[in-house]
Amino acid sequence: MRFASIASLILPLSLTTTSAIPDRITINDNTVSAGTVVGGVTTIHLETHAGIWHPDRDVDPGVEVLAFKEVGKNLQIPGPVIRATEGTDIVVTIRNATDTPLVVRGLYARSPDGSAPADSLSIAANTSREVRFRAGAPGTYYYWASSGAGLAARPARETLLGGAIVIDPRNAPRNRRERILVLNVWGVPTAARAEGERMRMVINGKAWPNTERLAYDVGDSIHWRVLNISGDIHPMHLHGFFYRVEARGNEGVDSTYLGSAPPQMVVTERIAGGRTIDMTWVPDRAGNWLFHCHDNFHIQTNVPLTTASDIMPRGSSHEMGNLVMGVRVRGRVARDVAPVRRLRLIARTDSGNTAEHLAYGYVLEDSTTAPAQRPLLPGPTLILRRDEPVAITVVNELPEPTSVHWHGMELQSYYDGVAGFAGTQDRLAPQIAPRDSFVVRFTPPRAGTFMYHTHISDIRQQRAGLSGALLVLEPGASYDPSKDIVLMLSTPRADAEQDRIFLNGSVTPAPIQLRMGTSYRLRLINIHTYRPAMRVELKSAAGRESWRAIAKDGADLPPALATVRPAFLPVSNGEIYDFEYTPAVSGELQLEVTAANGRVLVVQPLQVR
Repeated sequence: MRFASIASLILPLSLTTTSAIPDRITINDNTVSAGTVVGGVTTIHLETHAGIWHPDRDVDPGVEVLAFKEVGKNLQIPGPVIRATEGTDIVVTIRNATDTPLVVRGLYARSPDGSAPADSLSIAANTSREVRFRAGAPGTYYYWASSGAGLAARPARETLLGGAIVIDPRNAPRNRRERILVLNVWGVPTAARAEGERMRMVINGKAWPNTERLAYDVGDSIHWRVLNISGDIHPMHLHGFFYRVEARGNEGVDSTYLGSAPPQMVVTERIAGGRTIDMTWVPDRAGNWLFHCHDNFHIQTNVPLTTASDIMPRGSSHEMGNLVMGVRVRGRVARDVAPVRRLRLIARTDSGNTAEHLAYGYVLEDSTTAPAQRPLLPGPTLILRRDEPVAITVVNELPEPTSVHWHGMELQSYYDGVAGFAGTQDRLAPQIAPRDSFVVRFTPPRAGTFMYHTHISDIRQQRAGLSGALLVLEPGASYDPSKDIVLMLSTPRADAEQDRIFLNGSVTPAPIQLRMGTSYRLRLINIHTYRPAMRVELKSAAGRESWRAIAKDGADLPPALATVRPAFLPVSNGEIYDFEYTPAVSGELQLEVTAANGRVLVVQPLQVR
């Protein structure tokens, strides 16, 4: 270590100056509930003050922030877990041991339908307050505090003031493989954040590669409560498996007990700021897997917390950081199946490629088609069939290493595309070096819409053009691109076009011809590297059209969700949607993609005859 004292680890961003060295903050894995239970009453004594938090390794620099703790124990990030049984009482005493008045929100009884008004507790500096409330509707909630700003506008030192609240149903056994994962962001407020600014996005208080590595066995029934106690949107993607979204909620309501919709199968779920989900999944394949945010700016390699760049280790060969969790599934690895079909996917530089502005792409070589000489943008659409084993040789003709992740594919971990991590401890997936290749083997178990994309230097290489659609058809089915329409959203290559987005590789896509009365399948794929709050709308001169939802992330929707609805959709990075659309009248249509503020990013014209 080159630092003389712990005080030298504190960033200039710290807003508190104290003569004493602040306490060291410990990381809370959310496995132990706070307080004591006597006579059915849960009593918790909390305190908040400043401490030094280490989001990376414990020996790396820290930063001074505010945090909660139980009285007599260490400060914690996330804050202590408040957990009680439905119908019992909770008594919380909070001492504000800072020089700033705080407002604590979330400590109130929830009603089953979410109609209970939210409540808050104002606590002056260096004073205490007590609140008593009933553990109401079962579900996943949270508490948080600030000096008055909203969740998305809190000063940096207050952004980690929060913790989970779990209300358990009466007489319900707890899943022993349940975990609580709190997503949070330390740094300046979202609206004022500059690219590359020092910050950390963390899961249970740590940033990858220092987040906890979870371990399970094949066949385990896994339950995660995921809480986004930040103002940012986090589309959370699980590699290799679908998970069931059992509930969606926020600080005041949990939809588990509303009976409004059946669980939904996804590989990526958009979790907006202040929102929660309950998810379950059962791994049936061994190996190492990732659960991470699919906004690529949220998984960048961490910027050092000091000016000494050599004190921060790189995450691994896949160059990731921040909102990433590693999962190891123990069990026997299945043998590879002999392929029925072989393909070659070549990563190649495109025209206009320079060191400052990369232009990459893919070329497909298949025995049934003549290979293109120039890469396609987006990459060529791969057409596979359910239950048909395939071997894809990925050839790297780029001047740098690469990899390919098969997004949504239920395959063996070794072929998942995360170099240096995927696979097993004795057989980790390699980078694909320049002038080298790697053979990927898998058998698609379901028909649907998927994608493939690089998983090394994600922002650089995906923006350069390394992504494409992957469609899995039912056995015997044929692909008709005139009726089966892929709409792929991605990031433009050129800096001058960054205020727009690519739709099928263009900021001004050519019109698509449709016929009145004919049914079309619209396969919407979002591989944009940021902009997690885009909106898609299909409209005519008469207003918004209607379409029927078919699938999410390649999984068919249950009948209760496969409904006709207005053609409007909030869509986040890494999400895939399928819709059926049948134009009823002739005329001009447009598929419009906008930012959250309504600014138009790209328009796809459609002409109905």
